[in-house]
Amino acid sequence: MDEILERLKIIEAHVLDRNIIVKNVLTFNEACKFLELSQSHLYKLTSTGTIPHYKPNGKKIYFNRAELEQWLLSNRVDSQDEIEQQAADYLIKKGAVKL
Repeated sequence: MDEILERLKIIEAHVLDRNIIVKNVLTFNEACKFLELSQSHLYKLTSTGTIPHYKPNGKKIYFNRAELEQWLLSNRVDSQDEIEQQAADYLIKKGAVKL
C-alpha cells in the first residue's frame, strides 16, 4: 500500500509539472517552479522590475509563460567558436588578414 501511495505522489507531481507547461498564465508559485527560482529571488526580480509580471488587483502576481520564456532566453552568450569566427570575420573585413 505504501508503494502505491508513493507512486501516486510521483504521478501527481508529474501532472502538476505538465500543467505548468500547458498554462499560459502562471501564478507566483507556478512561476517559481517553472523558472526554478526561490520565492525570495522571484520577489526581488518583480520588485526591481527585472522580470515581466502582472498585478491585476494590486496584490497577487501573475506571469505570462511566453514572456517568461522570452526573458529566460535574453542576454545570450556567444560560444567560443562564434567569438573566434566573429574575430576572424572582423579581421578579414578590415583587411588585416591577407589571403
